[in-house]
Amino acid sequence: MGSLAEVLYLSRHDVEKLSIRMKEVIQVVEKAFREKTEGRTEAPPKPGIHPQKDAFIHAMPAYIPKMRSAGVKWVSGFPETPRRGLPYISGLLILSDTETGFPICVMDCTWITAKRTGAAPAVAAKHLARQDSKVLGVLGCGVQGRSNLEALTVVCKNLEEVKAYDINERNLQKYVEEMTAEHGLKVVPVASPKKAVVNCDIVVTAGPILKHPQPVIEASWFKDGGFACSLDFDSYWKPEAMHSMDKFCTDDREQLAYYRKLGYFSNIPGVYADLGEIVSSKKPDRKYPYERIMSMNLGLAIEDMATAILIYEEAKKTGIGKTLPL
Repeated sequence: MGSLAEVLYLSRHDVEKLSIRMKEVIQVVEKAFREKTEGRTEAPPKPGIHPQKDAFIHAMPAYIPKMRSAGVKWVSGFPETPRRGLPYISGLLILSDTETGFPICVMDCTWITAKRTGAAPAVAAKHLARQDSKVLGVLGCGVQGRSNLEALTVVCKNLEEVKAYDINERNLQKYVEEMTAEHGLKVVPVASPKKAVVNCDIVVTAGPILKHPQPVIEASWFKDGGFACSLDFDSYWKPEAMHSMDKFCTDDREQLAYYRKLGYFSNIPGVYADLGEIVSSKKPDRKYPYERIMSMNLGLAIEDMATAILIYEEAKKTGIGKTLPL
């Protein structure tokens, strides 16, 4: 895996320069979920500290033996940082040698977090959304709103239109312009959360995570046959909207239970399946066209480690990054 006397450092620019495609990230994330369901991964629920209201710094360790990937992501999300011209998400990821435990790579985790956060809902949509889905609603037009659209265009080949909503008008207009140019879809700005949900085949919510949310999405807004993926816990979704789902899924039951103990998710439905069970066909995916299905994605460290080892191997191959002594 590399010399034990040195560690490879990859800045955000280095990681982005590798030009790893979203399709590749989706593939390794889906493989990681299969490994998880077969009991071949180790990933304890992420512990965290909370220096400010609605802010978090999480430690996310994971080990995927088949990929020879072991490491930890130290990632923060601070809702107020965008007002300072800084991203909401920041942090570092450390990969370790699986033979010795020595660190072999330290990399910026901003790109990884964005891409794998887009890849996991795409994996879910591949199995749970209708194949003929044409209209996507995106609530939250930041980094995750972008990465989710990018990933969904890979697996949902019939997408034609995006209804985009954001509380920040400038962010919204920028999103519409950039995503139209990048993906060639019809991207329409809408003035309310309701307009970003009604008549949409797929709905993704990607706002800040709030411990005591004031959700707005109502059950009547969401169409029969729709697929929803929440990346911001239950911050946007009213309890009755979640309870209206025919199938309520999550990326990890254990982690959902862990967060409930911390005071999140006060009123959510019982879990039908986790994503690994769906991917591995241990639980049936969409059975009927009219089913309303939601995946509550919390974000798993196995997604990060699956992506990080891809980055590390490509960096070693291409000679990108800076070698530092330990």
